[in-house]
Amino acid sequence: MLNPAIGKLINNYENRYQLVHDVANKAREIAQNAEDNREILVEKTVSLAINELAEQKGL
Repeated sequence: MLNPAIGKLINNYENRYQLVHDVANKAREIAQNAEDNREILVEKTVSLAINELAEQKGL
């Protein structure tokens, strides 16, 4: 999924703070997993986190 619309994603949240919080937590988790597995990420962790959240929400 390429660049999910933030407007669509935020509709699944009560407020923007919760969306930002979830994205930040998911990005940290992705970064930590990549570091533990000694992987090099080509894409930024925030972009990966937004894409994962959008997939989980079915967008």
